[in-house]
Amino acid sequence: MVIEQDVKLGDGRTLRTYDSGGGDSDELTVVWHHGSPQTGVPLEPLLAAAAARGIRLVTYGRPGYGGSSPLPGRNVASAAADVERIADALGVGSFATMGASGGGPHALACAALLPERVTGAVCLAGIAPYTRDFDWYEGMEAPGGLRAAADGREARELYAATDEFDPASFIPADFAALAGTWSSLGADAVKAGQAGPGGLIDDDVAFATAWGFDLAEVAAPVLLVQGSRDRVVPPSHAGSMLAALPSAELWVRPEDGHVSVLDACPVAMDWLLARG
Repeated sequence: MVIEQDVKLGDGRTLRTYDSGGGDSDELTVVWHHGSPQTGVPLEPLLAAAAARGIRLVTYGRPGYGGSSPLPGRNVASAAADVERIADALGVGSFATMGASGGGPHALACAALLPERVTGAVCLAGIAPYTRDFDWYEGMEAPGGLRAAADGREARELYAATDEFDPASFIPADFAALAGTWSSLGADAVKAGQAGPGGLIDDDVAFATAWGFDLAEVAAPVLLVQGSRDRVVPPSHAGSMLAALPSAELWVRPEDGHVSVLDACPVAMDWLLARG
């Protein structure tokens, strides 16, 4: 049974959390950071993979998503303080962290800024910090939102008024994943989008501006998982992060795109178990 709970923060905000339950002090807890946009509701394939491995899965809606209060001006680093409060409220000591797509940077923020608590991190199809060391946008089928976000929140809001999803961003394997194993992800993304663009706008601005921490601060082991055919977050981003992280390895999945790469989640959880 998944327990839904609103965790109140010191600044008066609340975060909507979901906890698959636990109580065994020896089990691994994994905090999952959702993509952009999603609500934070735990996805069925993640719950199944966690249950099969005796993992306690905790998910939450980032500010502005799924019933969580917005946090104007948040950066990627802001996730660490929020997750620390969630962990305290749920009685979680140490934990691993996982994130996909827009969740990847936030998983890394926790690893960097909560070094006494995070035992390992997995970043699947995650965007890299903005840099001029390579063409950050090259390989993105539809970079318009991030380009606008680099000019600030107002520019990103204006872009959102006419923005529409470009189906060319996904390869056939992505659509097959959304029609099958990961259908819950597609339904959840639609639900998040229907609630308004606020969370996504804040995410994009956070990605395209200073994150508030450096990847060199991440002492915990990190697993990067990247699809070679990803048209949303291109492989160059994984390569950039691999070079910047002190203790990281990269799994390249040659036939995967942005969604189908999530099929690696169960074995990525095994990787975390081996390090927890």
